[in-house]
Amino acid sequence: MSTTTRFRPGPRWGVAVARLRIPLAAFAIVAMLFDALVGLPLPRFTSLVLVLAALALYFRGGRVHATPTLLDAPVTGRWFAVNSPADKVPSHGLHAYGQTYAVDLISRPTGEWKLDLHWRGPHTRPPEEYPGFGAPVLAPADGVVVRAKTSQRDHGARTSWPGVLLMTAEGALMEATGRILGNHVVIDIGEGRYVALAHLRRGSVTVRPGDAVQAGQHIGECGNSGNSSEPHLHVQVMDAPSIFFGAGLPMRFRGLVTEAGDEVDVPANEQAVLASPVH
Repeated sequence: MSTTTRFRPGPRWGVAVARLRIPLAAFAIVAMLFDALVGLPLPRFTSLVLVLAALALYFRGGRVHATPTLLDAPVTGRWFAVNSPADKVPSHGLHAYGQTYAVDLISRPTGEWKLDLHWRGPHTRPPEEYPGFGAPVLAPADGVVVRAKTSQRDHGARTSWPGVLLMTAEGALMEATGRILGNHVVIDIGEGRYVALAHLRRGSVTVRPGDAVQAGQHIGECGNSGNSSEPHLHVQVMDAPSIFFGAGLPMRFRGLVTEAGDEVDVPANEQAVLASPVH
């Protein structure tokens, strides 16, 4: 059974901003479009100011300081950490969608991982060519499932800069339609904390909302759904079940060791770790 450190939030500013940033961004975009089309009875550049404020909160405003949540490793085998909060916060370049302290885990049973993009084709590769595709994903803590999505397709991995630009455009559409996480599971682990595991393989999710799960339980498989450049597992902890209103919370892992045998609770960016069940 996984244990967690009692959640103690820091200043509530970050939480308040997390609740506000997506509604403000949506309102700012609507206001800008409406102003451009028919004009608004507001001072000049008001819509532009709203957009700039929304962008500031979207990317940088509202970091929450809290006692880290202790999780079991959600995978087994050899994985690389990418976009790790051990190196920078926000780890993915923005606070929006509860991603402040999120980490991506990419499977590499052997060899190294590095970002290797080019300008010429092919621009995509089938996700089945990646070792992580279909790898088991485990519940990192005891809890109750509050969200479970499993119907989104697994798209091709992006292998070129034009492919990444296309992914960025697709990502904007996914944001607008609420599909940025792809297939995913959100688990209520108690004391106002929710862990999300995202980009799962289509049809692989084995749990449903209301199911009680135990740490180490198989809940799905690693995939390439949603806003994902290659098959990987995205993990984050939030203070709400929705990525649109949740504030990202810090987390630590048990069951991870470096290849030298040293324990590590948050692997550094591009660091290889070996993951094994705790119990």
